[in-house]
Amino acid sequence: MSWRLAAALLLLPGSLAAREQRAPVPLQMPSAKREADAPRLLWPTSGAVTSRFGAPVKGLPNNGIDLAAFAGMTVYAAAAGKVLFAGTEPERFGQLILVDHGGGWVTAYAYLGQVRVKEGQSVTKRQVIARIGKSGEAKRPSLHFELRKGNVPRDPARYLPVRL
Repeated sequence: MSWRLAAALLLLPGSLAAREQRAPVPLQMPSAKREADAPRLLWPTSGAVTSRFGAPVKGLPNNGIDLAAFAGMTVYAAAAGKVLFAGTEPERFGQLILVDHGGGWVTAYAYLGQVRVKEGQSVTKRQVIARIGKSGEAKRPSLHFELRKGNVPRDPARYLPVRL
C-alpha cells in the first residue's frame, strides 16, 4: 500500500487526501457505551497522555491520542489483526503502521522511530510492532494512536483499559 493510500485511509487533516475531501472527518459523538463489535484493546505503550481525542492540534481536532515516551520504547499491537500499511507517510505522521482488526476497525500508530512489521503480516495482541521515535511532525519522542471504525475516528481512551 502506498503512503498516499494510507493517508487516504486516515483522511489526515491537512494532507493531500484531506484537501481532496469536501466534508471534514466527523469526530465520534459522545455516548455512554462502547460499540459491542469493537476490538478489546490494550495500551500500545506506556506513557502519559499528552493530547486527548478532539483536543485542538494546529487548529484541527486530534483524531487520536498522543502518548509521551522515550526513544526506543516498545510499541505493541493494541489488538490482533493484519498490517495494512507499514512505512513512511511523509506529510505528517512519519513512520506509520495501520492494523486492520476486522469489522471496519483499524488502529494507527504514528511518529515511530523503527517499524518492526510488514504489510500483510498478521499480528497478535501485544506483539512488538515498532519502537518509539520522533518522525513526521513529532517534536519529541511520542506515539500518536488512533482508532477508527469505517474511517470515522473514535476516542481510543473509551476502548482502552483504565490505568491504575
